[in-house]
Amino acid sequence: MARHSVIEIVTGAAVLLVAGGFLVFAVANTGQKFGVEGYALNAVFDHVDGLSVGADVRIAGVKIGSVQSIRLDPKTYQADVNFTVSDAVKLSDDSSATVSTDGLLGGKYLALATGGDEKNLKSGDTITITQGSVNLEALIGKYIFGSAGGKSGSGAAGDKSGGSGLK
Repeated sequence: MARHSVIEIVTGAAVLLVAGGFLVFAVANTGQKFGVEGYALNAVFDHVDGLSVGADVRIAGVKIGSVQSIRLDPKTYQADVNFTVSDAVKLSDDSSATVSTDGLLGGKYLALATGGDEKNLKSGDTITITQGSVNLEALIGKYIFGSAGGKSGSGAAGDKSGGSGLK
């Protein structure tokens, strides 16, 4: 009986060690930083569907920061997004922000485009040139139902010409 309990303890310890290894691997590969690095900026959007706290902030596809908070402005009913940008990246005053999708079914991220102004944004500034997220479901619905209406109309015209051919 004592021999079985030693084997069970060793097996349990091995399982815990492997689980701990997976946990360390998962935390190391999330790309999340503990503590905010860089400077904080804001942007105001009409729609931020799918964008979440912790989402990437990218320029030219390269991650330069992350979204820190998203809140609804009770006066304007627009989404106020607070995010950080690496200190190594200097954004001009006329930079723009867009909520973009990572692939067809991927997650959302904040895409920044630099402008040409010589004045740079400072911590706490707001990017004023923004474009909200595109609702993919609405676009697909417009395409499907818009095309169905168009086909139905051409079919009706075909019926009329077919009817006139019988006369």
